[in-house]
Amino acid sequence: MLSGAGGPLENWHKLYPGIEALGTVVTYDRPGVGGSARPRDAQMGTTVVLQLRALLREIDAKPPFLLVGHSFGGLHANLFARVYPAETCGVLFLEATAPDDVLNMKRYRSGLQRAVAGLLDRFSPPDPNDEISNEAETVAEIAEAPMFPAIPITVVSGGKRLPRWMVSGDAQRERARNQESLMRLSPLCKRVIAQGSAHFPQMSEPQLVLDELAKLIKRTSP
Repeated sequence: MLSGAGGPLENWHKLYPGIEALGTVVTYDRPGVGGSARPRDAQMGTTVVLQLRALLREIDAKPPFLLVGHSFGGLHANLFARVYPAETCGVLFLEATAPDDVLNMKRYRSGLQRAVAGLLDRFSPPDPNDEISNEAETVAEIAEAPMFPAIPITVVSGGKRLPRWMVSGDAQRERARNQESLMRLSPLCKRVIAQGSAHFPQMSEPQLVLDELAKLIKRTSP
C-alpha cells in the first residue's frame, strides 16, 4: 500500500478489516511521515522504491506483489513495476498521480491556490529531501525506466467534481486526461469511476475499493 505524499498509513483504515481477507497486507509510513523519521536522503522515486524493496525483504515477503498506489504513491508503484516487473503481478492505481500531473498541473493553479501555497512555504518551508521537493526527478526516472510491463492494472478515478473555486475546469480536464493516460500503461487495464468520490475513494467508497482490489487479485492469478 503506497500512500500519497505525506499520507500516513492511517489513510487506509477504512479498508480494514475487510482487506485482510484478501491476503497479506503491508502498509507503512515513508520517511518524514507518521512515526517514521525525517528523510536523510532525497526521496526521489528510485530511493522510495529501493526502501520499499528493502522493507519487503526485511519482513520476508515473497514476490510477486500487487501494488496499490494512491495519489503520489501511484508514481512509486509505476516506477516499481517498471524496474522490478518480475516482482510485480498487478497495480491498483487509486486516484493516482500520473507523470503529466507533475509536469502540467501547476499551470492551472488559481490565484487562491498559489497564495495558499506561498503562505505554506513561508511558514512551513518544505524539506528539500521530501518527495514533493524531488518530484521532477521522480518523473524523469519514470521516463528513463523500462516500459511498463503487460500486467493487470485497475485505474480507479474519482468522479466527483470539485467546486471551480477550488479546482478550475481546465485543471479538472487535464487531470481526467492524465487518468486516461494511466490506462494506456498496460493492455490488461480496467477503468473504474468512483462516482461518489473525489481524491480519496478509500475513505469515501471503501467497499468499492475492496471490491475492485478483489477482482484485480483474481485477474493476477495464474
